[in-house]
Amino acid sequence: MRYTLDEIEAFLTVMELGTITAAAARLNLSKSVISKRISDLELTLGVALFRRNAGRIAPTEGALRLDDRMRPALADLAAAAESAAWGGAGDDALRGSLSITAPMSFGTMHLSPIIARFAARHPSLDLRVDYDDRARDLLRDGFDIAIRIGHLRDTALTQRKLCEDEAIPCASPAWLDQHGRPQTMADLAGHQVIGYHHMSNAQLWHLADQVAPALHSRITLNNGEALRDMAIEGLGLAILPGFLAASALAAGKLERILPNIETRRLPIVALWQQMTPVPPKLRRFVDHLLVELEGGRPWQNVQASK
Repeated sequence: MRYTLDEIEAFLTVMELGTITAAAARLNLSKSVISKRISDLELTLGVALFRRNAGRIAPTEGALRLDDRMRPALADLAAAAESAAWGGAGDDALRGSLSITAPMSFGTMHLSPIIARFAARHPSLDLRVDYDDRARDLLRDGFDIAIRIGHLRDTALTQRKLCEDEAIPCASPAWLDQHGRPQTMADLAGHQVIGYHHMSNAQLWHLADQVAPALHSRITLNNGEALRDMAIEGLGLAILPGFLAASALAAGKLERILPNIETRRLPIVALWQQMTPVPPKLRRFVDHLLVELEGGRPWQNVQASK
């Protein structure tokens, strides 16, 4: 039984993206090449990997089992090859590719320049960056590392805390002038709050082990920057991570509320699959993040200069 790494890569990419067209675009190949590699792999294995109907494909049970076994095996093989190449070429000669996923607003506002500086130092390393507020599955979605914000449930992934932020309850001065400035959790009653799709109001407003009264959201969004902008426009109370609120607070567009209540700390964490040895590209990227964030967060400078 002989099959090639190119065939395996084509299969795993189709499994990840769901279509031959998307896989061809990712791998910079024609659709016919991807289709042939899949067919050759099916012929070698003697099993159908996809059901084909009217131009659409769906994985078979065998494909799902093969994906579960092959994806981590290929990742280990790539890590071993890159480790060997790195070891013989010097610290700065990182090669291969690094796939990164991070929250949308944090990525666009603060992470992109950090990643750009890393890319400039390692021109032989290809980078794939995906900003998405959903928690992506590293193995299933093909990512080497994820940056996440907040306390995580128990996970088998390796975690490294990069820095810490805080959840800041706030609103526009205009809203507070009209509806009052909450000093206690009980004062939140009667206020509109701006909701976030990925967390309930009860979770967002659980501060210092104090339970907030029932809160109503007329507006709910799936993006932190949009949520912040709604608060600036005077549409209700919001609770925002410091990296989102800092500029608006410094400019007086938002005002902090609940001044005597301790807020939640938000760890900013790097996550990756457990592996030994850790690939040099991954180790060096985590080290880079730690250096960039050492001594404070970039958005702290905005608050300090107020």
